[in-house]
Amino acid sequence: MYTNSFYNAFPSGTVNYNALSYYIATNQVIKYLTENAFSAEESGGWDWSRLRNINYFIVNCNSATVSEKVKNNYLGIARFFRAYFYYGMMQRFGDLPWINHPLDVNDELLFSSRDSRTLIVDSIKADLDFAINNITTAKDASCSTVTSTVAAAFKSRVCLWEGTYRKYHTEAGLASSASDWLNEAVSAAQIVMKAGYKVYTGAGVDKSYRTLFISKTPVSDEVLYAVTFDGTLGVTHASNRGWTSVTYGVCPSLTHSFVNTYLMRDGSSFTDKTGYKTMAFPDECKNRDTRLAQTIRTPGFTRITGGTTVQAAPDYAYAITGYHTCKFTLDDTQYDNVDICDNNVIVFRYAEVLLNYAEAKAELGTLTDADWATTIGALRARAGITGGLTTKPTKVDTYLQSRFFPGISDPSILEIRRERGIELSFEGFSWADVCRWKIGEMTTKVWDGIYIPELDVPYDMNGDGKLDVCFTKNLNPTKVAGVYYLYVGEKLANGATSNAQLADDGHTMVFMKDQKRTWNDKLYFYPIPANDLTLNPKLGQNPGW
Repeated sequence: MYTNSFYNAFPSGTVNYNALSYYIATNQVIKYLTENAFSAEESGGWDWSRLRNINYFIVNCNSATVSEKVKNNYLGIARFFRAYFYYGMMQRFGDLPWINHPLDVNDELLFSSRDSRTLIVDSIKADLDFAINNITTAKDASCSTVTSTVAAAFKSRVCLWEGTYRKYHTEAGLASSASDWLNEAVSAAQIVMKAGYKVYTGAGVDKSYRTLFISKTPVSDEVLYAVTFDGTLGVTHASNRGWTSVTYGVCPSLTHSFVNTYLMRDGSSFTDKTGYKTMAFPDECKNRDTRLAQTIRTPGFTRITGGTTVQAAPDYAYAITGYHTCKFTLDDTQYDNVDICDNNVIVFRYAEVLLNYAEAKAELGTLTDADWATTIGALRARAGITGGLTTKPTKVDTYLQSRFFPGISDPSILEIRRERGIELSFEGFSWADVCRWKIGEMTTKVWDGIYIPELDVPYDMNGDGKLDVCFTKNLNPTKVAGVYYLYVGEKLANGATSNAQLADDGHTMVFMKDQKRTWNDKLYFYPIPANDLTLNPKLGQNPGW
């Protein structure tokens, strides 16, 4: 019963992305990337109450009447959650004080300095190794319990992060030990790969991927752990509202540059097609990786309204770049404006472990064709891709390289990064990837949207024969009934700058064109909040802040 309290650390809804991403646009200014707009006075997250709860259990789980095996099982769960807590804190702040007992009011650690990141990550690894070796359940069919396999999946995530961080952040002086952590990531992933999980394909290539995220009951073929909900008990969340309401959240949308990275069904690059830059939305969606149509609304996407299934175009009030996310939304529109969604929220799934394994092997230079087929090949096959599934790539995709990863020349690493972005889109990994790969500059790129062939011409965007949207620079256009008019000029009637404009080519939609986002390497870690630093000056501030 005590360890059940630890599970509150997991997310409570599907709107779990981070707006600090290299492929997501939002309808709000990102202060963190606005020069001189974010400071230690605004920083937050330096909260240690959850750790105290865990440490209290670890120190006091010592009854002589309970067997060592039983105690170690629950200590393993507790130490998993301590690792989970510290990993999130380490990613946010870097160096931390290592606290392994509940503090008393007079404890000297209350006013101590921070320990090094190396001590923290070594301690996280030790906790996870204990969890892997002592949690007695290896696999839970309900996907609702932390098992030894879940701990191994998490370890693969942690070790991949640390290994690549050490490799690409050479200024940290830890590059020589990067391979040790990458090998640990491989070993942890292999534990999961031998546990009987698989890439779920039960609903076919056009549905399997999205089924994972809109199912009430976790798909146990692939899901290791998920937060579950039950509408009959009133345990629900606001997923649909978060992905459909223009006032509830920040309208996260994929950029055109990122959509360009989705492959064709035959495995070729979309950006190798003649005229790809000037394709209208319905045309760019044809014959693509099926995850595109299971992540955003594309022609043929349907919803249920009043019991009737109808084709649904993107909502251009919400889809700020023209790409409307559907990956997590239940199909029935009755869920949109009330917080009654009960689809599961995935925390750990097999696909991520396969990506962790493939990336660690590629970074080590030991990725084989068999590794590729088992990992990237399997994920792409689920998405309906037919080419390049059994052998690792030998050719650099120049678009992917120049637009997103200019410092990478290894074709396998490039393709694994492509796959990671697509497979894990909006699942909360992209900011961590930015930080560990040291690609912060990518967060400042223009938020480009769909290509508009012609202004003041209504378009059918979902293929149902009805006109859906018209893009215009005219503040008072002559309107066609049933068509949504999106203004893409520079100034609104009140003189304010329009958020939706056109790029210099006069056709590509750009969102928040005038927002200047600036990168500084200090942003890889948040500042210690000013109030906490005032309480304990020995903490010291992170570099640059």
